[in-house]
Amino acid sequence: MSGHSKWHNIRLKKGKMDAQRGAAFTKLAREIIVAAKNGGGNPDNNVRLRLAIQKCRENSMPADKIKNAIQRGTGELEGGNFDELVYEGYGPAGVAVMVNCATDNRNRTVADIRNIFNKNGGRLGESGSVAWMFNAPQGLILVAKESVDEDTLISAALDAGAEDVKTADDVYEIYTDRNELARVVEGLTAANIKTLSSEVTMVPNNIVKVEGKDALLTIKLIDLLEENDDVQSVHANFDISDEVLEAISK
Repeated sequence: MSGHSKWHNIRLKKGKMDAQRGAAFTKLAREIIVAAKNGGGNPDNNVRLRLAIQKCRENSMPADKIKNAIQRGTGELEGGNFDELVYEGYGPAGVAVMVNCATDNRNRTVADIRNIFNKNGGRLGESGSVAWMFNAPQGLILVAKESVDEDTLISAALDAGAEDVKTADDVYEIYTDRNELARVVEGLTAANIKTLSSEVTMVPNNIVKVEGKDALLTIKLIDLLEENDDVQSVHANFDISDEVLEAISK
């Protein structure tokens, strides 16, 4: 698991993201809007929308907010004019960073993203400058080790259509085809296996080890990007020791 994924999991386990729930709802709503805008408002026929709804439920987003977001995406309600953008850049020590955005103001977003990079030891790159350092998008599901034994988890995951199951620290990582992610989550739920999180992620094909001051700057850069209202997700290829990640999280 890359350092970025480990950092995300540490924050998740410690409840560091609870205070950001309101902001999380905004990002989740935008994902539903974009999914419904591009693929229609029926989750049975729109895999991306079904996955977005599943993510909302994992985060306890109210049903009325989910319905509202779908209607904005299909044009039944106003406020669904969002474009998807991907920015690529470099963080401290040459860390590759991919930033996925959904925005109603391209000029504002690019200015904000560039400013965050510049003030935190990084720089915004050209399209294609770092994308080659990542594999094709995959589905990633996390399950706490303490919640289920390994054999049961592997059997249920593979039966549901997962491609691979790995162990990392105190979680199981379940990898799927990006289009099968929702179906695998549904299969695990049917097997009474609770998931910690599910997302489409980009797994780096090479890792940059970061230490000292660069480690602190890297974490600050990622956090500030993720906190931006227009940013939907961030992927990076840094590796920071578990000890340093735990210390930063306190």
